[in-house]
Amino acid sequence: MSSAPGEQFEPRQTATSEDYTPDPSKSIKLSPARQALVEDIIALYSCEPTIKRVERYTPDCVYDDQFVYANDRYKMAGQWFALPKLFKDSKNERYEVIKNDRDLIQFKNEQSWTFKVIPKTATINALVSLSLDPDTVDSDFIQVKYHKDQANDKDYSHDGLGFSFKKWQADTVMKHMDSEEVKYFEKDKGAAKEPVRQHGAGDESGGAPKKDF
Repeated sequence: MSSAPGEQFEPRQTATSEDYTPDPSKSIKLSPARQALVEDIIALYSCEPTIKRVERYTPDCVYDDQFVYANDRYKMAGQWFALPKLFKDSKNERYEVIKNDRDLIQFKNEQSWTFKVIPKTATINALVSLSLDPDTVDSDFIQVKYHKDQANDKDYSHDGLGFSFKKWQADTVMKHMDSEEVKYFEKDKGAAKEPVRQHGAGDESGGAPKKDF
């Protein structure tokens, strides 16, 4: 149900390959509402945050990638609005929608990040999984409960020092963001949460079924 905290909507998967290179010619066609959602998410990756785009997430959402575990929309806003301060540019090279289920959209994403301090560009291919909010899945403005970004074949264990850093980073960043846009979402820091689900491993033994993408 939509009232369940974002932690309950986590998608889990172990890939048969680390290759998430997108092929746009194979991309699944989406409805206008779903296409608009994907375009807003890509705009966030591309250092173009707005309040409306961050509102694509429910207040109790979870964002989970290699470096961050943010478990409410306030922390999420801190991450998206911090990106333009860290990167000179972020360009979406291409993407491929590979799954369009009622409650889940997945796409392979290729993003090029140019750092501000170091004049270097890094291009990363990742699998983006968007678990959709049941209450908005049929609306014109679909929201996301759980956003996972995987850049290798393994899923996340949510355990150990690496995870502690991910959570610390998300808990800390928004405290140092003084923008009005981030403050707008401060009301969401009390959103419903559950304890982080620890899986012990990022493979099939950790509840991440193997899938061929």
